[in-house]
Amino acid sequence: METRRLIKQAIPGRSRATPAIIRHTAGFTLIELMIAVAVIGILAAIAIPSYQGYVERARVSDGQAKLMELAGQLERCFTNNYTYEGCVSLPADSDDGYYEITGPPSPTSFTLTATHSGNQVKADCKTLTIDQTGKTTPESGCW
Repeated sequence: METRRLIKQAIPGRSRATPAIIRHTAGFTLIELMIAVAVIGILAAIAIPSYQGYVERARVSDGQAKLMELAGQLERCFTNNYTYEGCVSLPADSDDGYYEITGPPSPTSFTLTATHSGNQVKADCKTLTIDQTGKTTPESGCW
């Protein structure tokens, strides 16, 4: 009897209130919160490594693109002047600044080297090279 009187006081205007109505008025249960946390954790466990791999590939592409651009400039210059010297200004940075390009060319050959200074790329891809024959190193995974 005492419980029924307390329920009527808790919900004015209701003559037949039950404890179930009071208990489910608002909020999330602990189980619902734990399920949400578990789903977020699973998504983060999948998404974060995938995003890191994407960032690594994008930064390597930045170095590759600049090496190819400079190699193309050197080849165009060689066809006009019959020398690779004085065709490009080195050292140069890649477009996004993740790699530094070095390797002053000689009159008849060049080897351009792109060096990444940070740790956001795979260890094999920290140094990329290309020469006048188009040979690139490292040979696996980076080009």
